[in-house]
Amino acid sequence: MAVRYLDQTLINQIAAGEVIERPASAIKELVENSIDAGATRVDVVVRDGGRTLISITDNGCGMGQDDLLLCVERHATSKIPDGDLFNIRTLGFRGEALPSIGSVSRLTITTKQGQGEAWQLTVEGGVKGAPQPASAPAGTRVEVRDLFYATPARLKFLKSPTVELNHITDIIYRQALANPGVEFTLRHDERSVINFTKEIDRLNGILGKDFRENALDLNFQREESRLRGWISIPTFNRSNSSDQYLFVNGRPVKDKLFATALKVAYQDVLAGNRYPCVCLFLECHPEDVDINVHPAKAEVRFRDPNLMRGFIIAAIRDALKTMAPRTSSHLSDKALMVFDRPEVPPSAVAPRSAPQLVPSFTKSASVSPPPMHQTRLTMPTPGRYEPLAETKAAYMAPSPAIVAQTTASVAEFIRPEQPSQDHPLGYAKAQIHETYIVAETADALVLVDQHAAHERLVYEKMKQDLVNGLVKSQALLIPTVIELNSQQFSALQDIIASLSQYGFQIECFGQQGIVVREVPSLLNKCNIKQLMLDLASEIIERDTSTAVEVALHEILADKACKNSIRAGRRLSLEEMNALLREMEKTPLANQCNHGRPTFIKLSKADMEKLFERA
Repeated sequence: MAVRYLDQTLINQIAAGEVIERPASAIKELVENSIDAGATRVDVVVRDGGRTLISITDNGCGMGQDDLLLCVERHATSKIPDGDLFNIRTLGFRGEALPSIGSVSRLTITTKQGQGEAWQLTVEGGVKGAPQPASAPAGTRVEVRDLFYATPARLKFLKSPTVELNHITDIIYRQALANPGVEFTLRHDERSVINFTKEIDRLNGILGKDFRENALDLNFQREESRLRGWISIPTFNRSNSSDQYLFVNGRPVKDKLFATALKVAYQDVLAGNRYPCVCLFLECHPEDVDINVHPAKAEVRFRDPNLMRGFIIAAIRDALKTMAPRTSSHLSDKALMVFDRPEVPPSAVAPRSAPQLVPSFTKSASVSPPPMHQTRLTMPTPGRYEPLAETKAAYMAPSPAIVAQTTASVAEFIRPEQPSQDHPLGYAKAQIHETYIVAETADALVLVDQHAAHERLVYEKMKQDLVNGLVKSQALLIPTVIELNSQQFSALQDIIASLSQYGFQIECFGQQGIVVREVPSLLNKCNIKQLMLDLASEIIERDTSTAVEVALHEILADKACKNSIRAGRRLSLEEMNALLREMEKTPLANQCNHGRPTFIKLSKADMEKLFERA
């Protein structure tokens, strides 16, 4: 069969398959055109989930007759005036959206430029009509009717109107966050869905009113790159990534680099199946990022992805480390809900031992309590963590505890100090079921999980020792030789030197192999060959090398869990208070290594509501 040129309409329909996947894709392209035109208000109307009608009206600069004729031609655009594809400062630039939409729908564009005349142009199934005079205000109105009528196969893949509307809503949400100076409205089947004026707090409207009180402000800058926005504290999370809003130079993106950076930054403070809520704006020089990766422009490529990924991770970790002792406000709500549950008949409840309350010193005691600052928890010994028996002895050594046996003992408690604002976790008052510490602050009650809290303290100490090079290397009795293919060998060859900081000694072996002679003592039971292969695969697929760090941290987390204060161990009041003080000065002490909260705080107002005193 002879080679021939494709018909222009067919070319546009093929391009539409990449650019216009569903109604939300068309709306994204048209809204971006409105924003690039300088609009301060964008009104979107859809029917039947966008199948039968999409109407977008803006008050932008509009177009003249000549521009109107050109805007529906492929690769005709006004957004690259100097032809520099690597210095793009607009949302659109490819010149594909309008011709692609016009090739699969009935498209009508009505526009007016300033005080000039208004013009209207129709495109039906790729066939362009002639411009006609019209009556319209300044700006542009684009109507898309019967989307995909010209490509019935694509029409069959559309979901229900509700699902399509959810995708459309997500597009408007992202544009509204990226452009706070633009008003957005969305109506679906005569029902108002979104009405974002300039006065409305869009962050609350999109991520919920409780996001701001459970989020950390982030403003991190290095050279010409800046990352600002909000990230949720680890205990405020979701089951999916739908509440992650990411922007690069004002452009909404859904990029693998961001996803990987978020996962690494939260890796030891969040469970693997949970996702943080974030709204982040990355600002960098246009020449450092390539947005011409995919026709949908949702993915970007950075000139130095490892540098940018490290920048994002450092920014998020820096914000998390400066987090004051706090947990999600949802936790206190859950705690209050427990008290609202229907009472269970006594016969249905297994008998339990009475809670054990640990006083400090009774009035009859002849010894005065030691000052708080002199009490210290036993922490892990720097350097080696093997054998486990040594560290267990350090962490689990028994200590004397005075246990209250009667309510009379409780009445004789002596407060070590009045609750102070300098100590957000307050002072310990009791131990419940030899597992939970009850503490009091100036205006709240704090419940602490002693095992989870101490697990975080031990883990952070081990991580610091790892950074300081105090984890010893261990020579292998028989060096491990790993044969690789050319792609794997090339990926690992670039990072062999950097792996030495973790305690590896690796050399090239032959043309496509490596030999591992020493490994960190923490990884002496790890499958080194599989670890190296995983590392190579990660570099090839994601252009990142976090496998070793993740493996080391998983082992540290496991050791921290095994070497921490167990639930069921009695603590003295001094030990409990020392634990609280260590939590206050240890980064990320608000949750354990598995992402569970280490404490719950009930404010005085919450307790007054509980007892109907408010």
